[in-house]
Amino acid sequence: MPAVGTFRVCEPGRLPLTEAVGEAVAEAIALPSVLATMLGSLIEAWPRQIYTQPLVTTRFLGQRTTYVCDPGHIRSLLVDQAEALEREPFMLRALAPALGSGVLTADGSHWRGQRRTASPMFRPDRVRSFVPAMARAAAATRTRWHGADPAGAERDVLHEMMRTTFEVIVATMVSGDPHLEVEPFGRAMDAYLGQTSWKIALAMLRAPAWVPHPGARGGAAAVRHLRGEVARTIARRRARGEPGTDLLGLLLEARDPETGQPLPEARVVDNLLTFVAAGHETTALALAWTLRVLAEHPEVEARVVAEMAQLGDDPAADPEAADRLPYTRQVLLEVMRLYPPAPLIVRRTRAPVRLGDRVVPAGQSVHVPVYALHRHALLWDRPEVFDPDRFAPERAAARDRYAYLPFGAGPRVCIGMSLALTECLVILATLLPAFRFRPVTRAMPATQFRVTLRPKGGLTMRVEPRHVA
Repeated sequence: MPAVGTFRVCEPGRLPLTEAVGEAVAEAIALPSVLATMLGSLIEAWPRQIYTQPLVTTRFLGQRTTYVCDPGHIRSLLVDQAEALEREPFMLRALAPALGSGVLTADGSHWRGQRRTASPMFRPDRVRSFVPAMARAAAATRTRWHGADPAGAERDVLHEMMRTTFEVIVATMVSGDPHLEVEPFGRAMDAYLGQTSWKIALAMLRAPAWVPHPGARGGAAAVRHLRGEVARTIARRRARGEPGTDLLGLLLEARDPETGQPLPEARVVDNLLTFVAAGHETTALALAWTLRVLAEHPEVEARVVAEMAQLGDDPAADPEAADRLPYTRQVLLEVMRLYPPAPLIVRRTRAPVRLGDRVVPAGQSVHVPVYALHRHALLWDRPEVFDPDRFAPERAAARDRYAYLPFGAGPRVCIGMSLALTECLVILATLLPAFRFRPVTRAMPATQFRVTLRPKGGLTMRVEPRHVA
């Protein structure tokens, strides 16, 4: 992974004046190429040392960023010193226009209250109760594919998985509201995420938020659509006169512990949109990457399909179905090692943070580059090789918990982790026994950072029935 421009690995402390001036000139000269790389995919702008060293500090345009790839330091940062951290301004600039101040973007007591409100939706018993809805959404996809072309067809499986996981989110989080439609919602999501690289890059360059950039008008229109659709969903629920027991119902029933007042309307919109958008996007990416990786490894695919055969024809009838797919789970976990849907954890220090013998001062960036952590030479044997047996129980138990972070860690670990894993397993168990997925291009798609880790240009595959009548 090449270092870009004048990103410089350095130790904390001041540079000599002459060196600082020289670097400033070099940075200005290199700026266009650095910007182009960041806009293509922020991952490509990371210094290559983060794949081989535990701690790397870079300096760019006077700003220091410390990349943390040592499991012990990651635990110290995200767990023991979590209160010394706050959200990274450049990521807030990318996300807040759409997601406002919801559970993904808020800090402090404001974040804790919102997370506490949503947490009952993600208890193990609630997740098991969602299995029939997951299986119905997957079965609808299976039926649609069979009906559209019984002999098979080329499909963008990422788009298809987005549709399937959106249907699961709607069924479970807003009780199947029929007016919340996947296609326009998905187009708005694509438009919004497509221009976030510009927002991130301009924020890192300290440009004011009002600076225009490509995609800005389309992104603003996407925000209006997304927030408008969610607001209308909330209004329809209020008009029923009964909040319900799903996520939307919990948000409507939530009360401020000090004032007793309900959540402001904007906070309800922020949180419902966060769960609908982030919940279906990341799960769809995990599924799409899994289908593509399995196509490269037919022996693994055969073992997965054989394991699924013992479930019977109807996963919806068995809430414990996902628990009986241990090897498929290993495959999914290994795919998320290589292609983590959330490839970067970003924080800024609000107080000094100690990482071993190094102190990161307040006001600096500390990042956990999950994509690099999962491919780190000091943590993984043959890190570029796909090997589901890495997650066999004995090997997984011997690994440091903080070497593998597809769902983050610490107080802000993904609240929907169990839901996402169960959903992936149920959908795979419905589709893989019915279809073969074959790549239309030999090379794996390039990865592209768009807040999440997307395949550049989509992920088109040929989807063929396993048994043609």
